[in-house]
Amino acid sequence: MRPRNAIILLIGGCLLLAWWLSHPPSARLPQATRDALAHVACPMPPRVVRGDIPLQTPVPKGLTLAAIDNATLTPLAGFSIDARVLHRENYFADAGAKFSPTDLALGWGRMREDAVLDKLSISQGSRFFYYHWRNEPPIPPAEIVRSATNMHIIPASPDVASALKDVRADDNIRIDGWLVRIDRNDGWHWVSSLTRDDSGNGACELVFACAITRE
Repeated sequence: MRPRNAIILLIGGCLLLAWWLSHPPSARLPQATRDALAHVACPMPPRVVRGDIPLQTPVPKGLTLAAIDNATLTPLAGFSIDARVLHRENYFADAGAKFSPTDLALGWGRMREDAVLDKLSISQGSRFFYYHWRNEPPIPPAEIVRSATNMHIIPASPDVASALKDVRADDNIRIDGWLVRIDRNDGWHWVSSLTRDDSGNGACELVFACAITRE
């Protein structure tokens, strides 16, 4: 290959990589999961008052959720949240991606205020949510922990999956659904946190979302 042609191919490859990084593929549930969700009932839990902290409620007696992709979803609590999207991250290859294609980092209380968020660096990766500050935190660290979280979102229907694809950072959204445990036939499981004041491994909410509304 002539040096000129090699340079042209290299430049073309760099341009293609730059385009892909600026236009990552949208998170999408596998078709088999979408087909299964089309027949799943998702009764709405009690809804949080706009601006309040997330509302967690008991599971009504007898409530069950259908199996999806050889896995059983067990409701652990009703869940309703009105929050600001701090960051979003799509997942394609891990064990949970066929259930939850997207994680949302959400904030409420003072963790939805520009004056606070402007002083924080926020990111996500490997199903975790990270935040950093320089010098002093804008609010007490304990308040950050109890006013923000990373949520693994399981769309309860194709319509909810489509709504999830449209969510962007800085959106104000409402999510209504159920905190769940997933048990697959081969023994693999995934369990939601049931408190807002924990952090680290196991602190994320696993949300079977009946509705996602951008406000």
